[in-house]
Amino acid sequence: MSTYKEIHGTDIEVLSSDPANPVDGQVWYNSTDNVVKGNFINLGSWATGGSLNQARYALAGAGADNTTALGFGGFGPGAPATGLTESYDGTSWTEVNDLNTGRYSLAGTGTQTAALGFGGDYPGTPEFFAGTETWNGTSWTEVNDLNTARKGMGGAGTNTATLGFGGITVPGAPTIFSETESWNGTNWTEVNDLNTARRNMGSAGTNTAALAFGGFAPPTTGATESWNGTSWTEVNDMNTARVELGSSGATNTAALGFGGGTPGANTESWNGTSWTEVNDMGTARYGLAGTGTATAALGFGGYFPASTATEEWNAGPQTVTFTDS
Repeated sequence: MSTYKEIHGTDIEVLSSDPANPVDGQVWYNSTDNVVKGNFINLGSWATGGSLNQARYALAGAGADNTTALGFGGFGPGAPATGLTESYDGTSWTEVNDLNTGRYSLAGTGTQTAALGFGGDYPGTPEFFAGTETWNGTSWTEVNDLNTARKGMGGAGTNTATLGFGGITVPGAPTIFSETESWNGTNWTEVNDLNTARRNMGSAGTNTAALAFGGFAPPTTGATESWNGTSWTEVNDMNTARVELGSSGATNTAALGFGGGTPGANTESWNGTSWTEVNDMGTARYGLAGTGTATAALGFGGYFPASTATEEWNAGPQTVTFTDS
């Protein structure tokens, strides 16, 4: 049997504390904790998080990772076109101040303390909406509307620099949009369109480096487009076409798409070139919200039926402690 040194060319190090940046496969003895530890690359898995207080779907989310998130709007039992807003601390959700206009199928960008909600649907005429609201960590404020009222949009960015794209109008003869608008913290400006008009797609990135994927064109698509700050370019499709999926990602080169479809639990990871199927969600659903990054994501809410389920995605380097059990 080969030894660790024969395989890796070095003995197991004795360290008083864990190394700051261990490499994949590195093993060491922590003399302070009196345990052997190792590092490996976790390809990603979902774990159950704290449940939303109100079951709903077609809600929006904002957040930098899977421990600090904001969920707002949506539709569910006892909450049609709600303005309900909840804040997540990595363990549980807390109700905070509502949106000024209750709605569902809206888009959201930003963080837990600085978010943007725009577009959506609400009972009344017309049923599609151009309203935009900004969140300061305490309350929502109405600001300038989108140029084109719609629901089912994608969004990427912050509450002062956001890209909004795609979507659909109702009632009457529905129009599916390719229109893209850029938000500068004060106004929306029309910029170059998506190549494929669609609604209820996944989205990731910033207002200068965004990603749009999946959605309903028709038909349901896995088409993926990358935004460079000026125009959209078609890149490699998702492996599974789907609509009303959850999504996360801080850039257009690293994203996660999950759930959606009929409903589904399928999860795919984007590396800037292609999509790879990774571990499925625990609860299959569509119409869920997603926040965070490609390695630290949060998926919550969804349908069918209306759900409170929250799941946390973790991927990347991970330290484990070896035991004799």
